[in-house]
Amino acid sequence: MAAAVELSGGGGKKRKRAVSGLTDLHDDMLERVLARLPPASYFRLRGVSRRWRAAAESNTFRAACARVPPRDPWFLMLEEDQDQQPQQQQPVPARPAAAVFDSAERAWARWRGAPASAPVAAAGGLVLYRDPATGDLTVVNPLTGASRALPPPPPSSSALQAIAMYGSPYRVVLIMGDLPDLSIATFDSTKNAWEGALPLSRKAEGDEASPRERAAEEGEDADDDDAVYFLSKSGDVVATTMQRSASRQYSCAVACRPGAGGVGEDAVAYFLSRSGTVVSCDLSRRAFAELPRILSAYHEYSIDVVACGGAAYAVVLSEFLDAASVRVWEHDGAWRQVAAMPPAMAQAFRGAKADVNCVGHGDRVVVCVSSVDAAARGCFVCDVRTNTWEELPPRAGREGDGDAATGFVAALSFEPRMEAAV
Repeated sequence: MAAAVELSGGGGKKRKRAVSGLTDLHDDMLERVLARLPPASYFRLRGVSRRWRAAAESNTFRAACARVPPRDPWFLMLEEDQDQQPQQQQPVPARPAAAVFDSAERAWARWRGAPASAPVAAAGGLVLYRDPATGDLTVVNPLTGASRALPPPPPSSSALQAIAMYGSPYRVVLIMGDLPDLSIATFDSTKNAWEGALPLSRKAEGDEASPRERAAEEGEDADDDDAVYFLSKSGDVVATTMQRSASRQYSCAVACRPGAGGVGEDAVAYFLSRSGTVVSCDLSRRAFAELPRILSAYHEYSIDVVACGGAAYAVVLSEFLDAASVRVWEHDGAWRQVAAMPPAMAQAFRGAKADVNCVGHGDRVVVCVSSVDAAARGCFVCDVRTNTWEELPPRAGREGDGDAATGFVAALSFEPRMEAAV
């Protein structure tokens, strides 16, 4: 399997021109210069000259890329058609199943990946694919097209809940089972092997009680697998059980923090349970906890969880007193609001039954709002440090299809790095 990205732009062939001065550079210096080009330009290096092609394929060039400071992230947006098209009996018009937003160039790029597999996680400069039919996992570097098929994970009778990927060298973690019986299987890229399924214990003593435990203490039904139905203010019957797109069925956010004493790092994975609660799994200590709800179970809302700079955030779209709001909450022992979309931006989502699909990188959270209402869709970036919001520019090449963000139902982020090894 391989994946590639091409800048979207107008048609027509461009003439190749020799770059003045670069032809006189020593190979080592040329590679250092090329390594600092915008990542999107790497796809055109091989077409400039034989010398540039040789440089782009050399190990010393990738070593030069490794010395370049951290890159601005690319945000990979998945569309619903990716899940629906294989089931279509009749031919359907060709359209991209996903797109990439280059945050450095502030431009959209096309994403070309294996049609039979779906990207489910990302870490560093790598993207993890999963074949929906077989469950096979493959790691891909989107810039180079290099790929690595992972060996089959240990057999398990438990249902797959979430897939996490983190670190460099990377690890892939499968979170399996139903609450409260969760287990994990971990793939270590340095060993090219899986660690057998290990059970997760309940949170350590002294931690805040989970929603299940609080319900049990109060004598209530603690079975979150049963849907709770209620009437919304519009009179519609609503179920609190989350109806998530298959594109993000196994989505998981991983926050990595420095380990105790500065040794190693602690990784905590966050995912949404079927009842909409946020579950945190400490992958280092093999413990989990259900975090308190931000809003009541009887409140109609959409929620997604992201990780940015070692912190966990929940993005919540809700309505109250005929006003819609999109708010970002950070969890650091307890939930606290850290950002809110300006009311003028959020008001378009009132009464639209919209859903939020989010991804984080650094200090930025990308919030994709999807809805059957064409006027209640959009793709936004929030800086959680400054609480500043901006809407992403529309994507070109979608004539007659409306806003570029209309079909986005899931998102991933990665740092484009030529040297990222699979």
